[in-house]
Amino acid sequence: MAGGFAGGEVGAGRAEFYEGKITSYFILACIVGSFGGSLFGYDLGVSSGVTSMDDFLIKFFPDVYARKHAHLHETDYCKYDNQVLTLFTSSLYFAGLVSTFGASYVTKRRGRRASIMVGAASFFLGGAINAAAMNVAMLIVGRVLLGAGIGFGNQAVPLYLSEIAPYRIRGAVNQLFQLTTCLGILVADVINYFTDRLHPWGWRLSLGLAMGPATAIFVGALFLPETPNSLVERGKLEEARRVLEKVRGTHKVDAEFEDLKEASEAARAVKGTFRNLLATRNRPQLVIGALGIPAFQQLSGMNSILFYSPVIFQSLGFGSSAALYSSIITGSMLVVGALISMVTVDRLGRRFLFIEAGIQMISSMVVVAVILALKFGHGQELTKGVSTVLVVAICLFVVAYGWSWGPLGWLVPSELFPLEMRSAGQSVVVCVNLFWTAAVAQCFLAALCHLRWGVFVLFAALIVVMSIFIILLLPETKQVPIEEIWMLFDRHWYWKRIVRKDPKYQGHHHHQQQEMAGNGSSC
Repeated sequence: MAGGFAGGEVGAGRAEFYEGKITSYFILACIVGSFGGSLFGYDLGVSSGVTSMDDFLIKFFPDVYARKHAHLHETDYCKYDNQVLTLFTSSLYFAGLVSTFGASYVTKRRGRRASIMVGAASFFLGGAINAAAMNVAMLIVGRVLLGAGIGFGNQAVPLYLSEIAPYRIRGAVNQLFQLTTCLGILVADVINYFTDRLHPWGWRLSLGLAMGPATAIFVGALFLPETPNSLVERGKLEEARRVLEKVRGTHKVDAEFEDLKEASEAARAVKGTFRNLLATRNRPQLVIGALGIPAFQQLSGMNSILFYSPVIFQSLGFGSSAALYSSIITGSMLVVGALISMVTVDRLGRRFLFIEAGIQMISSMVVVAVILALKFGHGQELTKGVSTVLVVAICLFVVAYGWSWGPLGWLVPSELFPLEMRSAGQSVVVCVNLFWTAAVAQCFLAALCHLRWGVFVLFAALIVVMSIFIILLLPETKQVPIEEIWMLFDRHWYWKRIVRKDPKYQGHHHHQQQEMAGNGSSC
């Protein structure tokens, strides 16, 4: 199984017998399922743009507005350092963090599709309340509902896409989540660019338009198939087989269906899924998938640049519209990165993309830090040449993140967990991810104010640590069936010493070898 050994006989090398083609039913499932990412992306983009709009600041944060226009010598880095303003952004992530555990229950008991629908409904309500907000309390309530929507969506969508996809293209399909997230950010940036000119209510339109993608996802989800993995897990075997045949476009699904059933039987034998994450045999999934990758995805500094790219560019003296325009450029870079990743992830592999992007991101952050250290913070605007170099460096950083930590931060954890704790594991992934998102969001402007250019050196140092973590601990998962990924840890130079200590693992490993030997002789 995809990392757990509770059912040793699962995935006894049947992958070569999997059959199927790309069907229209599968394409529809991918399109609607992946649109869950657009909710997350739209919100990331919109909240960063709205917090730099004068009309919004005058109504809710007049002191920030006054400081923004004071252009004082010491406030270049500190204009937006307001804990209530950052709470507007990060309240969403704290809400998502809590709601993801409710999402885990719904995803496991009611299916992946149900979680996607609950998320869409909550997001719709949040968008409506934010658009009508009359005070900071209404804004925060709206953000909390949006956060609950994102908690459900981010928990269910990567699982849905990983499970519905044929294993040979699982990487590309799962990355539809990141692509729609990036498209959501880009659309939000473009909308902000135009609503910034609609005084004094443009920000309401930006926040209210979140209801659009939420409605589309809810309606689309009514027609989605549930994943065969989820149906088998809930004991609906006939329906699972029917959906599998329909999604794969063939009746020859015996090998894949057997793997699903065995994974499910192993899952039922496991009690206490969250506790099971701590078992020795599941240590690699815990360290890499549940804790390491989701935390590092945020500690790369990318979301800080996204949240506050209009604010950063404005602080750097680019002017209000120019700042939103710069955000559109960084949003476009993310989309380009996501498309490159979709094309290359199942060919070049996950590790190559992580390592190459690490080098590119470290270089870009050092360039940004050096420019800011030498040229910025003296109350004067940057020259055109220096500003251009700064934007190029930020773009190179964003595009590298767009083909590495962005999409792979969701893809790799969703591949690693065994079926019996895939839902619980994904909840921990989302929880860790949102915790660090919220923490970084809450601290970034204060850090920018106090550390100044040093904050970018700090992110560069963290990316060095992240890249070493990947090089040493992550095995390559490209083109490995999802219920067979656990075998990689058994062969990994470091993890094999740990997983083999688990007594449950040893008995089942012996059974596994017998089963595979049996398969070999019967062929």
